[in-house]
Amino acid sequence: MDQLRAMEIFVEVARQRSFSGAARRLGITRAMVSKNVLALEEKLKARLLHRSTRDVSLTDVGQAYLEPCALAVAQAQEAARVVTHAGIELAGPLRIQAPSSFGSEWLADAVARFSLPHPQLTPSLHVDDALLDPIEHGFDLTIRVGGIPDSRALAIRPLAPCVGVLCAAPAYLARWGKPSSPEDLHRHQCLHFSHLTGGIAWHFKRGDDETTVRVTPAFTANNGLVLQHAALRGLGIVYTTTFLAWRDILEGRLVPVLGEWSLPLNHLSALYPASRQPSPKVRALIDFLLVEYQPVPPWDKALSEAGF
Repeated sequence: MDQLRAMEIFVEVARQRSFSGAARRLGITRAMVSKNVLALEEKLKARLLHRSTRDVSLTDVGQAYLEPCALAVAQAQEAARVVTHAGIELAGPLRIQAPSSFGSEWLADAVARFSLPHPQLTPSLHVDDALLDPIEHGFDLTIRVGGIPDSRALAIRPLAPCVGVLCAAPAYLARWGKPSSPEDLHRHQCLHFSHLTGGIAWHFKRGDDETTVRVTPAFTANNGLVLQHAALRGLGIVYTTTFLAWRDILEGRLVPVLGEWSLPLNHLSALYPASRQPSPKVRALIDFLLVEYQPVPPWDKALSEAGF
């Protein structure tokens, strides 16, 4: 028995809750999946899975084993990738999709710098705020800010936290005042991002306190940069992200409000088809972005260093 391969198969069965699903994902037969899991159980002298005609579930031992097993598999795959792709020149097309705001503000520059040492690489960056299906549209890598699909066809790699912030121009606050509580937003002009998963219900948390305010938007757009321009003109309080607002906050053009309340935390994530290992160029770009945005993304680091 190839124990590492058996461990990889067990992890996939646990994720899919199905022998057949794991077989399809791994491109092997169901019988091969069953044989490897059984051999692994015999090797460990422990039952890892409950089997039934309709479902597969983890035993207590299997649940305890899953996390260290998945970590060992991931580390082995990463080690193999480093050896296999060491010294390989990245070349050919690389199709990337990202939201308009993040794509133009941050990703375009990152992709350009990533491409400089690889003259044979031909990246194309498609910026669009629609939640396009990466597989259907043929993207090698999709960057999402929240809006993660519930799809087993996609592998997801978190890149950075995406922190929401409410802010307004000094001129607006001089005219309307600062809200002192989320409920005060009812008497304010609110600039609303139409792709928020909560709709016009803005959610807030402060310690153990949570509250939701249904705002009446004075202006709505499906693009964060559009809303930010409106806020800079003094139109109202904008629900935006720190990766967009950070420079305007640092330079005083926008002022955060209700800073003691936190908004729901989203994540900046990389998505790619789960049916295959990412190609060297996709893997290399993900690694590059991880270095760019972790452990703290540069926009949040700049705000933190300035005391925000």
